[in-house]
Amino acid sequence: MKRLLLLGGVTEALSIARTLGPQHIYSLAGVGRVPTDLNCQVRVGGYGGAEGLTQFIKDQGIDLLLDATHPYAAQISRNAATAAQQSGIPCWALRRPAWQAQAGDDWREVSDWAELIEALRPFKRPLFTLGREPLQHLDEIPLEQFWTLRALEVYPGNERCEVIGARGPFFIEDERTLFERRQIDVLISKNSGSSATDPKLEVARERGVPVLILKRPELPGVEREFGSVIEVLEALKTLG
Repeated sequence: MKRLLLLGGVTEALSIARTLGPQHIYSLAGVGRVPTDLNCQVRVGGYGGAEGLTQFIKDQGIDLLLDATHPYAAQISRNAATAAQQSGIPCWALRRPAWQAQAGDDWREVSDWAELIEALRPFKRPLFTLGREPLQHLDEIPLEQFWTLRALEVYPGNERCEVIGARGPFFIEDERTLFERRQIDVLISKNSGSSATDPKLEVARERGVPVLILKRPELPGVEREFGSVIEVLEALKTLG
C-alpha cells in the first residue's frame, strides 16, 4: 500500500489506524487519549497550518492523505485539502452522515453563537455538549440561567455554571440521571453523527426537551469521500 497519513479526530479513525502497518502514520491533535497499541506510527500535535502540513507530507514521502477529523474541525479539513493539492497527492475524507431528527424530536438548528444565545433565552437549565467553546462566555450567563457544561476535562466554572469533565461513551441510564438531577430543560449539541444514536438525544426525546443543534460547517471538496469505515477499508485495499 502507498504511504498513508491518517488525520484522526473521530472514533472511526482509530478503527482504520488499527489496520495500518508500520510505514503509515496516524496523526492526532493531542486532545484525548493517545493509543499505544498500534502497529503504525503515531504523531501527536499540529503542523503549523496548511504550509506546515505540506512540508511534512513532502518530507515523509506521503502518497495519500486521509482526513478522518471531526465534522466541526473545518479549518483542519481545509488545511488537509490545501496541503494535499500543494503536494500533488490525493486527499480522501471519512465524513460521518449527520444525525436525522426522529419522531418526537424537537430540534432547532442554529448557525453560530449569537443565534444560539438568542434561542436560549426562554430556558433556565441548559446542558452544553459543545466542548470548550462555552467557557469563553461564562461572564455572559443571564442571571436567570444556570449552565451545565460537559467537556473532556474539568475546567473552572462560576456561580452560575458547573463544568463536568467526562469522556464517552455515555450510557442512556447515566444520561437520564444527569437530565433529572440537573433538571435540564434544553440540550445544546453539535450534529457530530456516528453509526449509533447518541444517548443524550434519546433522553431529550423521552423528556420532551428541545435540542439546539449547531449547524455543521462547510467542508472542502476532496478526491473521494466515504461515509463509513468499511467503505474506507475497501478503498484502501485497492491501493498498491
